[in-house]
Amino acid sequence: MTLRYEDLTARNAGYIDAATQVRIGSQRLLIAGCGIGSSLAICATRLGFRHFILADGDTVDTHNLNRQFYDAADVGQLKAEALRNHILRINPEAQVEVVAENLDEGNTDSIVARADIVFDTVDFLDLRAILRLHESAHQHRKPVFTALSVGFGALVWYFPAEGTVTLPMLLTGDIAAGGGGEAAYADVFAAFVGRIAPYLDQDVVEQIARVLSLLKEGKPCPAPQVAVGSFSVAAMATSMIQDMLAGHQIPAAPEFVIQSFRTLRTQTVTPPNTAQAST
Repeated sequence: MTLRYEDLTARNAGYIDAATQVRIGSQRLLIAGCGIGSSLAICATRLGFRHFILADGDTVDTHNLNRQFYDAADVGQLKAEALRNHILRINPEAQVEVVAENLDEGNTDSIVARADIVFDTVDFLDLRAILRLHESAHQHRKPVFTALSVGFGALVWYFPAEGTVTLPMLLTGDIAAGGGGEAAYADVFAAFVGRIAPYLDQDVVEQIARVLSLLKEGKPCPAPQVAVGSFSVAAMATSMIQDMLAGHQIPAAPEFVIQSFRTLRTQTVTPPNTAQAST
């Protein structure tokens, strides 16, 4: 079928002005990590985004179905390819580029260069890939939205295209404390979570501590996540991206936004020890 863009987005009118809707329809959105990133892809497609780059080398597994936007028929397929199919079922006219591989030194820069907006949900186990992605986006002056599912809620961090604060800059102290250039993911993430723990739900802090402890012992332990967190990431990040395109002011790095449905509150947080980095 042929789907008219005006029909797909007709019910957005009143909440999204015509000029912003045009911008949404023209932006190429890179989704780096199609796990939790799948939630944003579906939400963004329904909002009217129609140009995507999907980058992920992983395949859909049954344990993904509790919170990622796949179904049983997708199990065993590459996430990027399965997600493309879901996008096209919503909007058959969408243009979707599939990069069925993980981001590395050889492909990150060229992929980022083709995008207008970067959405980062790269697995935190691959710290080098995350830092490389943000460094490339900063070099190419691409806005980045980094998101984490945190229990019954979400954390979204916005790094403006022309901003002077980057994620590698904000993690410098944590990386140094973890051993510098050879710092392990678990040590860096543990230090970061320790700094923001007062703003997280207690069960999130407990679960992250348990997972990191097992990782330091060399035991694989996938972090628990729930569907509410994925839906929260989709809603918050898509809303913030729309606000950016509409020219509205939104919290930017070093600040980030945390939403908790467990405590029914939204907070804008500046992580401790980032004041110097933001000047």
